[in-house]
Amino acid sequence: MRPSTLVDPFGRAITYLRISVTDRCDFRCSYCMAENMQFLPKRDLLSLEELDRVCNVFVERGVRKLRITGGEPLVRRDIMQLFRRLSRHLDSGALDELTLTTNGSQLGRFAPELADLGIRRVNVSLDTLDADKFKEITRRGDLPTVLAGVEAARKAGIKVKINAVALKGVNEHEIPDMIRWAHGLGMDMTLIEVMPLGEIDGDRTDQFLPLSVAREQLEEQFTLTPLAHRTGGPARYVKVEETGGRLGFITPLTHNFCEGCNRVRLTCTGQLYLCLGQEDSADLRAPLRASPDDDLLRQAVIDAIARKPKGHDFVIERARPAAVPRHMSVTGG
Repeated sequence: MRPSTLVDPFGRAITYLRISVTDRCDFRCSYCMAENMQFLPKRDLLSLEELDRVCNVFVERGVRKLRITGGEPLVRRDIMQLFRRLSRHLDSGALDELTLTTNGSQLGRFAPELADLGIRRVNVSLDTLDADKFKEITRRGDLPTVLAGVEAARKAGIKVKINAVALKGVNEHEIPDMIRWAHGLGMDMTLIEVMPLGEIDGDRTDQFLPLSVAREQLEEQFTLTPLAHRTGGPARYVKVEETGGRLGFITPLTHNFCEGCNRVRLTCTGQLYLCLGQEDSADLRAPLRASPDDDLLRQAVIDAIARKPKGHDFVIERARPAAVPRHMSVTGG
């Protein structure tokens, strides 16, 4: 008999696990990280085998979607070993989707194998198509390399969605052209509000652009028709009639998406965060390493889901220095 699915105290079935495989990244995006980040010692990270064990327990209990994140997941040494292990759940039908979020810097190398393993969709974080501005935002990224990675994924048959953080005074006037570019290549695009996670070098209140304002600006050029389309995440979608493409809005600050939350997040150190905007977490590393079988791990997962909160309390005014002290790269993007 298949074990029962994971259901939280508010009746929400947990069907989506996001797994951060590293806190390291080859970029230092100004809204995400300090320029001189102190990364975790490698000994603190779960091994690829341990990450696979945790994912297996969640899949056993009804999780249908796994998203690999970071940091930048594709900079983790031997990361394709984990994708190969996890792809067995696609082959068996236990998993509907295995996917990842990436900055695109390594996609050119890995896209063909990812496609061969059954990855059908990836999210690429890209906030500008201006090479100089891209260098300024990421502090060390190379735009042509990322665009080549996007093209490699598309050529391999992987559907790409572009995720752009809306940054006041930085890229807000470029958003319409980015939409035309993405939709012109058959890619969906999602806009995201700045999230107050982790201390950075600047002030996020200077960066914060409410997506309600961005949407009003877009409606001066485009006709936006609401859609019922969902991908399992928090985005609300519209159809841009002039381009024929889909545009998503993720609004954790101006309109939270907690009522339908179906997801939890595993960090690279084995902490299970039950809510992106809360500090409560469960240690899965200890039960994972306490026994070669998964009984203790299974119980720890069940106990954790039983205390998943109703929602987060992100408010931009609390973003100094951060509403939540951990960086997004630790929790998983």
